[in-house]
Amino acid sequence: MLSTDSHRLIIGLTGGIGSGKTAASDFFASKDITVVDADIVAREVVEPGEPAWLAITERYGNDVLQEGQTLNRAWLRQKVFTEPDELKWLESQTHPRIRDCLIQQLRDATSPYAVLVSPLLFESGQSTLVKRTLVIDVPVDTQVMRACSRDTNDEEQIRRIIAAQIPREERCQRADDVADNSATLAQLHAQLETLHHTYLTMATSTARKQ
Repeated sequence: MLSTDSHRLIIGLTGGIGSGKTAASDFFASKDITVVDADIVAREVVEPGEPAWLAITERYGNDVLQEGQTLNRAWLRQKVFTEPDELKWLESQTHPRIRDCLIQQLRDATSPYAVLVSPLLFESGQSTLVKRTLVIDVPVDTQVMRACSRDTNDEEQIRRIIAAQIPREERCQRADDVADNSATLAQLHAQLETLHHTYLTMATSTARKQ
């Protein structure tokens, strides 16, 4: 947990690709809860000129760039998910920088509790930054269907991404809370509403102990 933020409850929100993490984080944001999104930070640390961008372009050359010198994320994703060693190298360049940015943004949060959204919460070790974890869960076939309809990737690519993450069962076992998003958005919101009030109570209790 953040050494300077023991007074604030931080919830780690995660789930596999296509599970509905954005729908969940949007709900918390609508309640004026600070949401820190690891995906957004991950894009920021590889913007042109940033240290991670320099390392990536040095390794892969022009193949990894598109117009404007931004990374060709589709090309890079295809590269690292078909070559495990390349994924490890990429993570060694990005994860430490992402972590530093996340810590700073969480320190700056002012809401009763904060939510850290991360698809790799457990895999990356970012779970050590939070006090409680919430998994948004759907069956794997639902993940594939939703991700294929949302992204330009084909089913094989989506299943490779799922395989690179921890298994669904393990993710749920490690979570403190699990919200089922296999039905309607209204049903997801109903579960999150209950959790929101639970977190507010926990945050108040945590603050009183300081």
